[in-house]
Amino acid sequence: MAQGTNSISPHVRIGICAPSTPFTRDAAARVTALAAESHPQAELIFDEQCFFVEGHFAGNDRQRSDSFVALANDPSIDAIWFARGGYGAARMAEAAIRQLDNDAKGKIFLGYSDAGNLLGALYRAGIGNVAHGPMPSDIGRENGEPAVRRALDWIVDQDSGAVEPGLANGKKHAAFNLMTLAMMTGTELMPDLRDHILIVEEISEYLYAFDRAMFHLCSNLAGHGLTGIKLGNVGDIPENDRPFGESPDEITRRWCESRNIAYLGRSKIGHDIENRIVPFGLLES
Repeated sequence: MAQGTNSISPHVRIGICAPSTPFTRDAAARVTALAAESHPQAELIFDEQCFFVEGHFAGNDRQRSDSFVALANDPSIDAIWFARGGYGAARMAEAAIRQLDNDAKGKIFLGYSDAGNLLGALYRAGIGNVAHGPMPSDIGRENGEPAVRRALDWIVDQDSGAVEPGLANGKKHAAFNLMTLAMMTGTELMPDLRDHILIVEEISEYLYAFDRAMFHLCSNLAGHGLTGIKLGNVGDIPENDRPFGESPDEITRRWCESRNIAYLGRSKIGHDIENRIVPFGLLES
């Protein structure tokens, strides 16, 4: 499917860390039980760091970085699955990426939301098989089990049925949360998206904030050879004291047109149970 896809052994060891906010032991137990039933060949390894709590974060910056690096560099681990989003990955991503060795290069890395900071940095560095897709935290959504299974379908079997159906064979893709990607532009975490179809999604942002982020992103990507932008789900939009006057689709289309970036329509990714896998790089049949 994705460029550089690796072949995973029948027994798959999946390391799980929390580069942003804490996970809970109850949720980890639910995910482990689900995996044991649906993907018995998968061994889920929740690093103890997932349950650390230091203020907003799952442990301090050093602890979160050390957990990720240790799992990524462990030759017995086949894939890294980020536990949940929130905020925090940007604080440790640069230092963590510099510590990765050859054992990290053959792994799958899967997550979304704030984990996009690490996905982008990994993709920029040419490390691993990076994909945007569901995380263990999706077990907490109503009817979230299928999303978790979809992630395991991808990690364990590279199942094409888990992939976003609107992806185009022979084209490069990447997918991010809009606010996460907008904040990454101009930093050492930002990958080269030349010749890519970029898919963005958003959750719980006022439409004026969505508009501001789309202005920033499209302005920075204008003239950089992007194939185009697709819009995923934009959910749980707060109500402002006055209507904004445009939908997320209209906002995205307007900024794309103003910066001569092709607007390519909608996509099935986002902070919801329909979130599909988007492998970064070239999609091959």
